[in-house]
Amino acid sequence: EFASLIYNKMDMITVHRKKVGLIFMKKYVIITAAAFVYALGVSLFTDPNNMAPGGVTGISIILSRMIPVSTGTLIMLLNIPILFFAVWKFGIGLTISTIYATALISLFTNLLSAYGAATDDILLAALVGGTLTAVSVGVILRAGATTGGMDIIVKALRLRFPHLKTGKIFFIADACIVTLSGIVFRDIRAALYAAISVICTSFVMDIVLYGRDEAKMLYIISGKSERIAERLLADINIGVTYINGQGAYSGDNKKVILCVVKKPVSPRVEEIVKEEDPESFMIITSATEVFGEGYK
Repeated sequence: EFASLIYNKMDMITVHRKKVGLIFMKKYVIITAAAFVYALGVSLFTDPNNMAPGGVTGISIILSRMIPVSTGTLIMLLNIPILFFAVWKFGIGLTISTIYATALISLFTNLLSAYGAATDDILLAALVGGTLTAVSVGVILRAGATTGGMDIIVKALRLRFPHLKTGKIFFIADACIVTLSGIVFRDIRAALYAAISVICTSFVMDIVLYGRDEAKMLYIISGKSERIAERLLADINIGVTYINGQGAYSGDNKKVILCVVKKPVSPRVEEIVKEEDPESFMIITSATEVFGEGYK
């Protein structure tokens, strides 16, 4: 019996290690794919069309026109002091994945730059480049890493000011760099199109990170309302309100749960309700505007 217990314990440890390994592998596969998408946006759309859409990448594009160093290489060089800051601020755990992402972006950007511009239509380049960059940055942030540069600075700012949206902070910083690009390149047209790319990036990034502004409103009718409410408060930390209800047919009094959550959280709420009471009755509807703590 003792040997069986030890064997089961070892088996559980092995399964746990495999699970952790799969999660680790999945994270870095996602970061690798996102870094490639980021490099596509820079090398094939913004950089060859003389657009500096902000961040360290924008600064690298500007400097690459002034000194004989490629944009990808400059991205890595400019990130070195920022990565030292990241180690001090966030620890080595986050920084390892960030170094990995930054190095891949630098490498992919240099490799893909040999193919030149994917389009000569500067408006299309601004929109596609901005979208690709935003999606990749959002995916990397959600994977628990950053792309270096402004991502680290923005992450530090959000620790101090958590109510600020990531996309809006990026927009302010990028606007300054876009203005600088117009001065350096002496091309107001390219700067204006870069501004379009920045706006596109800000909008798409907030969608990737937070979803659209709409929230989900849920009515949950269950005989285990108190247990469900405890799980929602403990696991998701959302506000829960009881509404006293009575079944018209049965005459039974029940506590109806009312809660409002952001769209990305809604599936988790549904999981908790189904785990606690598979027989529960749940109504889910969209709330286009929500005012109060955590919202507007």
